[in-house]
Amino acid sequence: MTQPLTQAPPSPAVGALDPAPRRVYTLLAVILLGQFMAVLDASIVNVAIPSIRTSLGATGSALQLIVSGYVIAYAVLMVTGARLGDRFGQRTMFLTGLALFTIASLACGLAWNAVALIGFRFAQGVGAAAMVPQIMTLIQKNFTGTARMRALSAYAAVISGGMVVGQIVGGLIVTADIAETGWRGVFLVNVPIGVALLAVAPRLLPAATARVDRRLDLAGLAVLTPAVLLLVLPLVLGHEQHWPAWTWFAIACAAIGFAGFGAVERLVHRRGGEPLFADRVVRAPGLVWAALTLMVVMTTFSGWLFLMAIHVQGTLGYSALHAGLLFVPMGVTFALASMNWSRVPARYHAAMIPAGQLFAAATMVALGALVRSGHGMGPVELTLTAATGLGYGIAFSPLMNRALSKVPPVLAADASGILATASQLGMVLGVAVFGSIYLTLAGSGAAAAAGTTSIATGATVVVAAAIASRAVR
Repeated sequence: MTQPLTQAPPSPAVGALDPAPRRVYTLLAVILLGQFMAVLDASIVNVAIPSIRTSLGATGSALQLIVSGYVIAYAVLMVTGARLGDRFGQRTMFLTGLALFTIASLACGLAWNAVALIGFRFAQGVGAAAMVPQIMTLIQKNFTGTARMRALSAYAAVISGGMVVGQIVGGLIVTADIAETGWRGVFLVNVPIGVALLAVAPRLLPAATARVDRRLDLAGLAVLTPAVLLLVLPLVLGHEQHWPAWTWFAIACAAIGFAGFGAVERLVHRRGGEPLFADRVVRAPGLVWAALTLMVVMTTFSGWLFLMAIHVQGTLGYSALHAGLLFVPMGVTFALASMNWSRVPARYHAAMIPAGQLFAAATMVALGALVRSGHGMGPVELTLTAATGLGYGIAFSPLMNRALSKVPPVLAADASGILATASQLGMVLGVAVFGSIYLTLAGSGAAAAAGTTSIATGATVVVAAAIASRAVR
């Protein structure tokens, strides 16, 4: 049983009688900007993919690793980052992660080839994994009641809204070509923002918090990391190498690795250690089902954004700016739904989660049918993308709030780490699975490949809706 190393008065939570609401909401704005940067970098690179391919001569597999390499490190190290926050303080780990993220962003912008860019993207992911878990913990510890619901809604909007905004901002940056940086600007934009946050955050983040001597699950981490890589790498590389025997062997080893991870976690628990997925956190009402739902949702969302970014620039020949602006309707509807869902009577909140996903699935299938027929991105297609954003927005924020509302603050770090890990692993799988499907089918017709893959993502969202139905029960 862990014992506190140091004790300090808890930060005042924002509730009905908050003595300093302005300062705490300024804190919220600062940490959510850090979250926004981390999420943005998972998608901003999508629109820059054609430019990176031309500039660095990157293959399709390298492009997938440039997108997903960041998210792999981000996902695998998320829970460890949360533990380090409990052990050394959320303030320390947020600032450390932010500094590493900013330096790695600069390195990405200066990368000289695809291999270097992939490596620096992994470093970015390590920084994000140190910074992001502290954000949810700070929200859980500093907000209560209705204020917490509003803060969690803003948090959820930043997580998925940042993915959509990334497409738009990426298009603007690549097209503007500031100082002839081209695609490099999508990484360099983080540098001034990161420096500004490093200047402001130390004044706002709570300087003294109760610290706990959290033990790290190095054994679990040592098994989980290769298991994820053994699953993702063959999915990314398989289509270009025509699925040789090693890819299937690696996937089989990944299945064994995940089973071994479960066995290691149980062993760590029996020996009195603290597994990555702690038993008392996993048993929180609805948390596991919510994590599974988030994983499937983000798998479809990230995979769909990846294939559409390639389709509208490659097949349709749109500029990066044009491609980015196509996602504005989706971003607007998602933001409106995410920030206003709580206005709906509470008795409908549970039903909104699967209903929103089914609505998004229908629109993705309809859009896929139009794309498959050779349609461009006209008014009908843009309306369907807006409807997709509305469906995701209706489902995502209530799901996050419902999953976290029953988690006590003392478990906030691990719970947020589990949900964030599920979300980020979903993003990795989305790019790997649906990106591979699209690139494999593209040889027989790019438009048909994009349409078929969009239909496949819509069908997968139905699976998420089924899991969500179980989660809300």
